[in-house]
Amino acid sequence: MKKSTQKGLDFVIDKLTNSLENVISGDSFPTDITLLSTADLKTVTKINGWQFDWKFEYKQPERDIYKLTIVNNQAIIQGLISLEIKTDHVYMHLVESAPKQGEDKIIFRCSWKPCCICLQNFFSART
Repeated sequence: MKKSTQKGLDFVIDKLTNSLENVISGDSFPTDITLLSTADLKTVTKINGWQFDWKFEYKQPERDIYKLTIVNNQAIIQGLISLEIKTDHVYMHLVESAPKQGEDKIIFRCSWKPCCICLQNFFSART
C-alpha cells in the first residue's frame, strides 16, 4: 500500500492590506486582477524565479489563471492564482507571489482582498 504524505502550506501572512503596500515607504498601490494571457507565460517561468509551472496550469481547460498587477502597470505581475469552479465550491489550485517577494526580499505586502475580488469575478463570469 502506498503511503500518502501531507503537504503543508508554505507562506506567511504578515499583515492584511487593501492593496499592495511597499514595506519600506508604506505607500499603497491600487491593483488590477485580470486573466493571465499567453504572452504573460513567457515571464512567469521557473528560470525567472517562479516556483510553480504556470504554463502547465494555464493548459488546464477547467482552470482560470488570474494575475495581480499594479494599476497602469500590467507588465509587472505581482502574483498569480489558479482557480477551478466545482459544483459546490471554488478550488484554489495554486497561489504565488512574484519571485521578488521571497522571504528576505519582501517589497510589497499583498492583500487577500484582491483574491476575494478574483473569486467574485470568477463566479460572475460563470453565471
